[in-house]
Amino acid sequence: MALHVPAALNTHQTSLNDSDHPATTIVDKSGVHSLSIWYCHCPRALSLDMQLFQAGLFPASFTRPKTAFTFSVLDDFLLDNLECGTSAMNYYSKIWRLTSSIFPSMVQDRYRELMRTARQWRQCKLYKWHGFVHKNNEPKTGDLALFCLACPQPGINLDRSTGMATQPDNTPSWLFTRTLVMDGNFKAEHLHPVNPSDEVSLMDGLAFMVGDERYKNCNNHHTVNQANASRQKLEATGIGGCACARHGCFVPHSMVDFQKGERQMNMDYALRIMFYDINCQYNKFLKDRIASSMYLSIPIGMDIIPEIGLWHVHGHQDSCYASLNIISPSARGMGTPYHKEVLDYQMNDSNSMKMIHISELPISRCTNIKFKEAAQGAAESTLSFQNLNETVQPAMVILWEAEEALAQANRLEDPTAMDIYEVRLEKGKSPTRKQQELRLLEAQNRPDHLATNSLSRRGAATWLATGLTIEESQISLSLSLSLSLSLSLSLSLSLSLSLEM
Repeated sequence: MALHVPAALNTHQTSLNDSDHPATTIVDKSGVHSLSIWYCHCPRALSLDMQLFQAGLFPASFTRPKTAFTFSVLDDFLLDNLECGTSAMNYYSKIWRLTSSIFPSMVQDRYRELMRTARQWRQCKLYKWHGFVHKNNEPKTGDLALFCLACPQPGINLDRSTGMATQPDNTPSWLFTRTLVMDGNFKAEHLHPVNPSDEVSLMDGLAFMVGDERYKNCNNHHTVNQANASRQKLEATGIGGCACARHGCFVPHSMVDFQKGERQMNMDYALRIMFYDINCQYNKFLKDRIASSMYLSIPIGMDIIPEIGLWHVHGHQDSCYASLNIISPSARGMGTPYHKEVLDYQMNDSNSMKMIHISELPISRCTNIKFKEAAQGAAESTLSFQNLNETVQPAMVILWEAEEALAQANRLEDPTAMDIYEVRLEKGKSPTRKQQELRLLEAQNRPDHLATNSLSRRGAATWLATGLTIEESQISLSLSLSLSLSLSLSLSLSLSLSLEM
């Protein structure tokens, strides 16, 4: 195959009419070009599309290709899409202006071809990265997704023949426990598709987003919730799923979409061993919901330990879903399969970058730093607890320790046992902050308090009030001195003028 550049401007079709040398539109990072291509027609020659692939060109169609994209422009678009959230329309507008900054409207429009080709290019990249290019077998559920390197994965970083039963008694169980968090993101909205019957999925359920057909049939939740989402013209109000608790890597085939808020039936489909910010409510009827589902089950021997991570205790931040929030606005109006494929690719890249950054610090140094921070924090917490404990009556300490031991023993079977950690105040009887401050001031000024406590042992409130009084007196004295000085100067000036006259 050979390329021929016509003498005319490369933004226009060539005048050659020979069918053996058709004019083909080539889209590159440098702009849109029109080239004549000499295909090889030898007896053993490859098909036209394969000849273009060998030349580093991705054809927009495979039978009679008239448009092709260079591999470099597809890579550049995917990188812009990952890092900047650039949509296909904005990217092709840039290509237009690079081709002709004066007359961009004269440049051929290949926006629709770019969207279709970029989807296929994403799929090819994922097949290549996960080893399915030269295999005859097709990928299975979650096979086109990367996961956390540090989490225990049998057959990858954990010998399948090695189990907890063969480990010494002193081996900590957390080394072989996969701990996940569950959460939702409501910025990843998705509008209803315009032509749902025309949509084609390239990798349904093969990466992070769950398979569409089975998920929608699970508990028939899609039919029930669709009417609620339709009020806002949204097919999905957000997404949710599981991530590694230690490093935040998304879990393959665990991301689901929401139709009405963060409903528990949606999150059931994404379930693993997990932390969840609403676990106190979510876990109450979890086993009942799974038992009533024909699609869900808990494997024999799996223990589900519900917890609420410290990450959720202090509230969410934008950084939780930062990588997905970048792409969510441009993916909002895409077709359903395209929308899921873009999110899959974004999550795959996020996991890949986290794997790279895991090794930035040597393991020993990283562990050293974390251990020192943990040891310092434990010492400070111990000291604070001891100071607080000394102010409590010994009988109350004994009672609280017994209640804590009982709650820890029963928390897995009865989550309400952990309610003892809630602040126990009778409603309407707890004093307000102002009432407490007034009570402390009155106690400090009582004669019996002043008689038994020296001035140096007065409370902070008294010291603050005394300090403010002293400061007010200093300001008043300063103003009086300034006024006296100005009066003295005025009198002196008047006397000197009188004497001169």
